[in-house]
Amino acid sequence: MGVHSTVGTRSISIATALAVVFSSAALTVVVTAGSAAAVTVGSSWGMVVDGARHRVFIGDDTRDKVVAADYNGNLVDSVSGIDGVADLALSEDGSTLYAAARVSHEIVALDPATLDVKARYPVAAGSGPLYVEATGGKVWFTYGEWDGQTESDLGSIDPAVDPASGDDPVSLGQLPLHNHGVTGPAILDTDPSAPGLLAVGQRDFYDSGKQLLAVVDVSGPAPRLIASQSGGPTVYVNDVDLLPGGPAVLGGATKRYSYADGAFTETASYPYGQRADVAPNGLVAQVGPVGDYRVSVYRPGESKAVRTYALDAPHVAWAPDASRLFALVSGPGGDTLKVLTNPALSVPAITVNAPSTATRAKPLTVSGKVTATVKLPAGAQLKVTRTDMEYPNGKTLPAVTVKADGTYSFSDTPSSGGTVTYQVSYAGDAEHTPASAYDKVAVSLATPSLSLNNNGKMYAYGANVPFTAHLGSTYKNRTVEIWADPFGSDRSKKLIKSGTVNSHGNISAVVDMTRDTTVYAVFKGDSHYKPRTEKVTAYAKVRVSTAVSRHYKTGKIGSTTYYWFHKKTNPLLTTTMTYYPGRHQRFDLQAYYQGSWHSLDSQYFALGTNGKSVVELGAPGEAGVKARMRSVYVNGSSGDSVNSTTYGGWKYLYFSN
Repeated sequence: MGVHSTVGTRSISIATALAVVFSSAALTVVVTAGSAAAVTVGSSWGMVVDGARHRVFIGDDTRDKVVAADYNGNLVDSVSGIDGVADLALSEDGSTLYAAARVSHEIVALDPATLDVKARYPVAAGSGPLYVEATGGKVWFTYGEWDGQTESDLGSIDPAVDPASGDDPVSLGQLPLHNHGVTGPAILDTDPSAPGLLAVGQRDFYDSGKQLLAVVDVSGPAPRLIASQSGGPTVYVNDVDLLPGGPAVLGGATKRYSYADGAFTETASYPYGQRADVAPNGLVAQVGPVGDYRVSVYRPGESKAVRTYALDAPHVAWAPDASRLFALVSGPGGDTLKVLTNPALSVPAITVNAPSTATRAKPLTVSGKVTATVKLPAGAQLKVTRTDMEYPNGKTLPAVTVKADGTYSFSDTPSSGGTVTYQVSYAGDAEHTPASAYDKVAVSLATPSLSLNNNGKMYAYGANVPFTAHLGSTYKNRTVEIWADPFGSDRSKKLIKSGTVNSHGNISAVVDMTRDTTVYAVFKGDSHYKPRTEKVTAYAKVRVSTAVSRHYKTGKIGSTTYYWFHKKTNPLLTTTMTYYPGRHQRFDLQAYYQGSWHSLDSQYFALGTNGKSVVELGAPGEAGVKARMRSVYVNGSSGDSVNSTTYGGWKYLYFSN
């Protein structure tokens, strides 16, 4: 006799030999979750900030794209098709964004407002263009080879020249840097306070002894060297930056050089770093060397960092107003844009040292120290706030003046027990960010008595059960909360009652027991007594019933009522059980022979969303067969653990001619 099923029905066949054939079903759960957006690029050679539009443009060499983010680091636009995008630069008037495309050997002009391509300028170079800057009314780029033989050179684009006129806007060989023996495209930099000046720096890819620093005047018809040094300057030239306010450059992100006399003279130095960016106001942001993951900010003319960020950021770029510093932070998925605000302000560090324990109503002393890269002004004051059970929103204590060595101290007498927090804050000033720190004191409290009934009891599904909490002596607070936390991740802990206990110290709340439930009694304490929580767990069965159909009558055999079926009729058994997602009912089937009941087998069947499970039994095909079935919810095995194991009643089946 075969196994068969219909929609919504599972089948079991009772064979003559009482063998049972079961089928099974698998459930698939698909979870869809959103992810937070972030501006991440695969790898980048260049980043430039547009102060007028509050945009940050980043070249993504991995994806051949230029992306645009706002000042908060949110992606606003992107453009593809910049093959091998390297360095980026804005025109002096900010109307054009230039991208060096080293693979397709061209400079691509983009509209910074829309990222639409305005023009493409082919560059006949074996390597590059790589680095690009705009000054003196032209766009300047470097190109060359990294083959150890061919040396670097400088090219320019005159955007005012229309190629349709027959003139080529691209000019190569503008400054044959190979005269200085350096191969590979050089690094470029400009400064808005020195229009028409171009800083050039490069180390030889194959010979670290061959290096170049140069400043070039490109304001005239032909570039003119103002200062140069080659062959091996005192710094390893892996970056170059023009410094505002005078004839000076930052070479290799570490050395400040003056070039007033046409030669480079070292005037100051910074700790060793990979590269740097200089803001128009002279602030220097330096990326630490490989393995030393930090970004340090220096004020003009100072060699001690005013602020340091613990970041592995290979690229940084200033906002033109120096209000923000943008960093590309390395990670497993590429470089992610991070916005650093108030980068030029020193961040004070405050320590607060309070005793770990204290006695209520007894004086205690709190001390500490304020340190900063920039010393606080004389007479700086700290705000002190005490938070305790009597003042949960905080009580302001008298202000404390910082001593000349940065230390401070004050005394206080806590009027409340429990956890007392002393928070010490500095409001900040023109040179410092706000800062705050705190310490906690455990002030002595008494322990109240609290109890809750009904722990471990079992209830029928849907029973309304009163839970009573009893609170002993306290100081002022006589409020107790009763919370119910039904089992299952789809329901959260819920406050069912909050109130003042009666004259006997009792308070009760009714819980609808549709699931196993943990009940909590919560006393939040007062200024003399500790908070306390008591919990109990009570258990709830499911509601289960089974309807039998296709029988031709009911009748007793002995004292037991049976559903009577013809021997070739398939019984249909419909179980109704309290529904829960993923829940299965266990279908137990037994047959009677040799004077007792014998289990054929048990099988789990899924409940529909209506809480029903329909099982069809194959007819035995012979008369005189007795069988019985029941539906069971088994905690854990039925697919969830939100209720306690519940057995449905047996349904007795008899097959006759």
